[in-house]
Amino acid sequence: ARPGGCMARAEPPAASFERRVLRSAAEHHYLRVRLELPDGAARPTVAQFKQLVVSALRDLHGEVGAALPVDVLTYEEKTLSAILRVISSGLVKLWSALTLLGFYQNRRCAFRVLQTSPFLLALAGNSRELDLD
Repeated sequence: ARPGGCMARAEPPAASFERRVLRSAAEHHYLRVRLELPDGAARPTVAQFKQLVVSALRDLHGEVGAALPVDVLTYEEKTLSAILRVISSGLVKLWSALTLLGFYQNRRCAFRVLQTSPFLLALAGNSRELDLD
């Protein structure tokens, strides 16, 4: 007993905090993209679309960027929209290359990344694009 009649109390252990950062273990990332072209511009076929993606990677990241495995899973020539698959480590390279691309066949163009996810199913439907007619 301590003087004054108070019992000595054991101090509670100090709180310890551990920071954990979880990185996605997904092997691939998927991007829903749309190519914006001026009215009357020639619409690329799926092969030309893929070549445009590869040339965007080459322009920004050189031959190493052009070797990045990118797959065009779906492509709609009518809307110029596609779903691309890339290995997760190449997501930033692909996204930056698409964002900085400015020309297709000497005409202004722009890629818009509409959605991205490590899960393909997340891109399967978008309630904002539902046609309720």
